[in-house]
Amino acid sequence: MKTVKKDFVTIADLTKEKIMYMIEMASEFEKHPNRELLKGKVVATLFFEPSTRTRLSFETAANRLGARVIGFADPKVSSGTKGETLKDTILMVSNYADVIVMRHHIEGAAQYASEVSPVSIVNAGDGAHQHPSQCMLDLYSIYKTQGTLENLNIYLVGDLKYGRTVHSLIMAMRHFNPTFHFVAPKELAMPQEYKIYCREHGIKFKEHTAFNEEVIADADIIYMTRVQKERFSDLMEYERVKNVYILKSDMLAGAKENMKILHPLPRVNEIAYDVDDNPHAYYIQQAGNGLFAREAIFCDVLGITLDEVKNDKTIINQ
Repeated sequence: MKTVKKDFVTIADLTKEKIMYMIEMASEFEKHPNRELLKGKVVATLFFEPSTRTRLSFETAANRLGARVIGFADPKVSSGTKGETLKDTILMVSNYADVIVMRHHIEGAAQYASEVSPVSIVNAGDGAHQHPSQCMLDLYSIYKTQGTLENLNIYLVGDLKYGRTVHSLIMAMRHFNPTFHFVAPKELAMPQEYKIYCREHGIKFKEHTAFNEEVIADADIIYMTRVQKERFSDLMEYERVKNVYILKSDMLAGAKENMKILHPLPRVNEIAYDVDDNPHAYYIQQAGNGLFAREAIFCDVLGITLDEVKNDKTIINQ
């Protein structure tokens, strides 16, 4: 019997139960990351846009689960430079792989790929649109540090216009009664469509242009973002806003004890280096959590259940 193909393209589709299920699966992989659950499987990574953490953690997740990895990290080495369409690339690669991990600069590319591909598609970021695997590791990081996803004050800081990670996080948190604080300059404010989304889903939010110790004193999570130069068509606009929101250690004196600072990375200078040694800093550990979240994503799209992960006999103890 042919199983139904599963994709991981957007976080918006996930129910509250499914999110908690994925978090539980990620915690199982944190206990035992090295297994042979995907032995004999081939994972293709197609990165039409640059990536360090996302690509390496997907490839590490595949390797630690016993899969083999094929693909490219530089679109200049793909046949796209010869004029091959995305559809043809996906159809060709699906001949060789059991699952395709794809990052693309065009919004909606992953959704399109999932519609034409006979094998599972995992969205590793599409333009300024969605970054669901980053969102999964963000949720896991929030849950690990706060012990819950419910009723949290979450401050999203910096580039809220183009930052796909914050857009995904809003959608995922709709189940958990958050209060969001959008902290951004006017040029990079949260787009209207996401504010409408918040209102439609009863998500509380406040907007701030100031960024100081008083504004962030009530935060459970401060989610910093990089002002992304590559998303600006006007470089003068980029120069004007790039250094507006810089988190420094002395701003954390009044912070709540449980507060943690997240950042999808890479950072430019929006978190000063003196914050790295502060107990509130969590962004390096957050990136590490990407491995466990992405192991869970691979297993889920390939039809491996939480019970199978819990009863797995292929664990490699190191």
